[in-house]
Amino acid sequence: MKVQLLYFPGCPNIDAARAAVRDALAAEKLDTPIEEIDVEDPAAPEVVRGWGSPTILIDGKDVSGHEPSASCACRLYAGGAPSVASIRHRIAAARTGDAGVRAEVPR
Repeated sequence: MKVQLLYFPGCPNIDAARAAVRDALAAEKLDTPIEEIDVEDPAAPEVVRGWGSPTILIDGKDVSGHEPSASCACRLYAGGAPSVASIRHRIAAARTGDAGVRAEVPR
């Protein structure tokens, strides 16, 4: 499983996103490395450009079900970062290979 945390420098929610990813991985008992990528770095892969900050991708899928946009911008989530529940939901979808699973966790 590939876990990526996309951000740009100065993002006020990167720490909350980082903590949420770590908490979700721990809850799922996964010892998976988190690849952190500065989307504004010229060396960043083209595939990560256009994502807002912070964005969490599990096997290339956004945990909130969004697609990249034409510009970098701050992403707004309740609490500042994707919830641990939404990250765990995407992890479950990745484990079962179910690309059709809704990204949003039902409330």
